[in-house]
Amino acid sequence: MELDPRGQRFAAVLTSIVIALVLITGSGWLALAQALVFAVTAWDPRRGPYPMIYRALVLPRLGPPAEREAAAPVRFAQTVGFAFLGLSAAGYLAGAETLGVVAAAFGLLAAFLNAAFGLCLGCEAYLLIRRLSSRNAESVRNV
Repeated sequence: MELDPRGQRFAAVLTSIVIALVLITGSGWLALAQALVFAVTAWDPRRGPYPMIYRALVLPRLGPPAEREAAAPVRFAQTVGFAFLGLSAAGYLAGAETLGVVAAAFGLLAAFLNAAFGLCLGCEAYLLIRRLSSRNAESVRNV
């Protein structure tokens, strides 16, 4: 499965807005809602609410993408986002506001970098892990 990278940036914009609202309001429930969005899109990056909004409202105005990207790095990034916003929700809802703020701030940083610059930290981490694991496997075979 391959994805339209413009859709991923659009989703990152909406994610940035939601996480900024989490930080402004201190709402653990909103953090939990964003964590659930991450969970859905980690399972299938095309099925989440943000990709659906993108396909319904934005894509028809843009036309087909000139390029596509692999879904596996996006799934990994969404899983990492789920972990951060799940931790944020748990922190806020358990009364550990500092934990909620710090976890949400890391999530916002990653989402903003993707939205503003097209830099997906989770995707880059996925590719680095793949490179390192293939090197390790190759070095073990050569022993």
